[in-house]
Amino acid sequence: MATKRHSRTAAQQCRYYEVDNIFWYMAETYINGNFSTFRELYKELCKNARRDFIDFLLSEVEPVYWREILKETI
Repeated sequence: MATKRHSRTAAQQCRYYEVDNIFWYMAETYINGNFSTFRELYKELCKNARRDFIDFLLSEVEPVYWREILKETI
């Protein structure tokens, strides 16, 4: 059984998933329809990184996706 990742910072997630920006990666994952993957990525973030993701979402992602993505984070 694989170990679960919890309380990771954004920088740790970027290194682990080999992406430049984990928040863009998460948003694109959701937009592409991979909802369960998005939920897992969100749960892996620490509390501060989750807050940073919400800030990123509201400032960088198109408003048409805000409501849907926010619902998935609750």
